[in-house]
Amino acid sequence: MRATVLEDAGRVRLVDVPDPVIEQPGDALVRVSLAAVCGSDLWPFRGQEAFTPGDRMGHEWIGVVEEVGADVTRIRPRDLVLAPFAFSDGSCRQCRDGLFTSCPNGGFWGGRHDGGQAEAVRVPFADGTLVPVRTDADAELLRRLLPLTDVMATGAHAAVLADVRPGSAVVVLGDGAVGLCAALAARRARAGRIFLVGRHPERSDLARRMGATDILAADDPATIGFIQDETKGGVRSVAECAGTQSALDLATELVRPGGIIGSVGVPNGVDRVDLYRLFRHNIALRAGVTPARRYLEPLLAETLAGQLDASPVVSAEMSLEDVATAYRAMDTRQAIKIAIRP
Repeated sequence: MRATVLEDAGRVRLVDVPDPVIEQPGDALVRVSLAAVCGSDLWPFRGQEAFTPGDRMGHEWIGVVEEVGADVTRIRPRDLVLAPFAFSDGSCRQCRDGLFTSCPNGGFWGGRHDGGQAEAVRVPFADGTLVPVRTDADAELLRRLLPLTDVMATGAHAAVLADVRPGSAVVVLGDGAVGLCAALAARRARAGRIFLVGRHPERSDLARRMGATDILAADDPATIGFIQDETKGGVRSVAECAGTQSALDLATELVRPGGIIGSVGVPNGVDRVDLYRLFRHNIALRAGVTPARRYLEPLLAETLAGQLDASPVVSAEMSLEDVATAYRAMDTRQAIKIAIRP
């Protein structure tokens, strides 16, 4: 089959690799229907995150089951399934606690494991990992389902970590796919006012469509004062979705005493936290990689019911043959998220 590999910084390539096979009785083989290039894929692509040449790429994908191992009972051949961006056994203490990304037997797609930017994937722990959709899906529904595997689940996690409450004011930092989905998650949690602070003014209309009520520039000196004035001293909930030092610093400026920062941006170059400010004002900082599996069933139910649609963050679609072009477009900010058709 064909799969995307990272050969060197700035260079991905579609190559022929051995077809995946059932290796363990809990495995499933899934034919990929739709995948995506994620903003976090750009860290190794840019050489800003360690990788091994030849690493498989892609952790956002959905597909149709072709074969299952002898111990698989929940998942059936021909099922359309959602794959969270990490696989997990579903039975350990961490999984029972809903921390699927901390499963000691689990892992993340890509690297030495199969990646989703490919024609097929071997899924370990299929019963614990995959979520069957149990309905027919046309191209439009596939596009609506795809963000659930990562960015919409991560947006939902940001809202949970920040304890967004009905009627409350919320700040979302970052206008990438995760930040936009966090705005949608805040609206889903019935927040009253959603300030989205970003660096791409051309995304303002999309941000409003996703739920933001106020669009502000991260590099505008007036932004902090405006939010503090409008909220009489800062917001109770901040969703930090960028993972940068400047975003974390801004979060600590905008959260009010007793408030909560929910940080889901993959940290990149973050080397300090103003712990004294957090301590002095009883501010909670809750950070963590999203246990996406925990959120898939409710997000899927709302999507199928027509109550949730995160597909606007998918701004383009390309074939697997054009995956290198997709990376370049993402790297140069020509797209928010690109869907990949095998």
